Amino acid sequence: MTDIDCIAEGDYVLPMDEGSSVIEDGAVAVSGGKVVSVGPRKELLKKYRAKRVLGGNGKAVMPGLINTHTHAAMVLMRGMADDLPLKEWLEGHIWPAEEKWLGPEFVSDAVELACLEMLKAGVTAYGDMYFFEDVSAVTAKRLGIRAALGSGILDFPTKTADSVDEYLRKAEDFITEWKGDALITPCIAPHAVYTCGPETLKRASALAKKHDALLHIHLSETKWEVSEVQARYGKTPGMHMAALGVLEGRVLAAHCTWLTEEEMEVFARHGVGVSHCVESNLKLASGIAPVPRMLRAGIKVSFGTDGAASNNDLDILSEMSTAAKLHKAVSGDPTLLPAKTVVRMATRWAALAIGLGHITGSLEEGKSADLIVLDLRKPHLTPVYNIYSHIVYSMRASDVESVMVAGKLVVDKGRLITADEEEILDKAENWGRRIREGF
Repeated sequence: MTDIDCIAEGDYVLPMDEGSSVIEDGAVAVSGGKVVSVGPRKELLKKYRAKRVLGGNGKAVMPGLINTHTHAAMVLMRGMADDLPLKEWLEGHIWPAEEKWLGPEFVSDAVELACLEMLKAGVTAYGDMYFFEDVSAVTAKRLGIRAALGSGILDFPTKTADSVDEYLRKAEDFITEWKGDALITPCIAPHAVYTCGPETLKRASALAKKHDALLHIHLSETKWEVSEVQARYGKTPGMHMAALGVLEGRVLAAHCTWLTEEEMEVFARHGVGVSHCVESNLKLASGIAPVPRMLRAGIKVSFGTDGAASNNDLDILSEMSTAAKLHKAVSGDPTLLPAKTVVRMATRWAALAIGLGHITGSLEEGKSADLIVLDLRKPHLTPVYNIYSHIVYSMRASDVESVMVAGKLVVDKGRLITADEEEILDKAENWGRRIREGF
């Protein structure tokens, strides 16, 4: 027998391979941070002797979920300004709050809380766009989560930079510092086509291409954005980016609520990934993205939560369930977004969207051991007829029992083991008091 680090066992193993197979009474063998084998439990137990065993009867094992678009540090603004339109919410409340409170300590404490929330909900990787991402990187790595972090770029000053030149210089410094890290992948994140002029977008794109980095941007989130960009440039946001040559690189576009058929064709041709933030879009009344049409066009759509200030959580299981049901209802077609497709969107396709498809998103030999163990012995999960349907329509974040990232156990029996949960919550409560009291 071969000695290995860990075996994760379950009544069901979902490798999320190309065929989305299901292995009943299966197991995943892990060693050196990698998946070494996936298959029937009896066969693996004959071949491998593990130091640790996760899961077992009444469990399911699958790749970790991936949140492809969020602003992790905004968890400390959760509930601050609800029930408002996006433009008013952003310009009248969020940006002033950031101007007052944003800083390295705020971001560090906030990202701790966000990573705690995501890891306990089975999210093993996330794509982020925000400020002080150097601080975010240190914090995320310490807690043991995988992250594709984009340095925010705008045409106007913020606490992190006074000019486009400074934004880009700091973004390149961040890429240089973190490129090649085992858990942190640096990206470029121009905020949007209405907050970044053509020259800024071209410069950001050139920097991303120079370093073979992902460019992560908000796109066509609201009707206002589409009309504003058309008024300025005579094109829809997606076609404006195409005309600038920005789509020639690796691009992840968040929201795409008002994407046109022409834009879908162009995005599919260029391999642009889309992050569907259904709950944030619903809450802000931004609209409903044409996801079924995007999928038919050949676009790899994934799920993002957006920031917790506009969602108000970082729960990808909830996004999956909401999206699957919403698109059936608005189309009148109950066959759209079937459960298996939705799980693929949250794992395999999500990894591709943030540029990590060669590392994570599926449990296949040689890939990173980013996996979660789900507890099926719950009233709302009994009995099981179709495990994919159970995950999408019945499962909750509290059903996540264990979480492993790069072969390291980070959540065990529902508790974070890489940091003190109570300390993280205490710091977040303290920030809440300070913000409420204005000091």
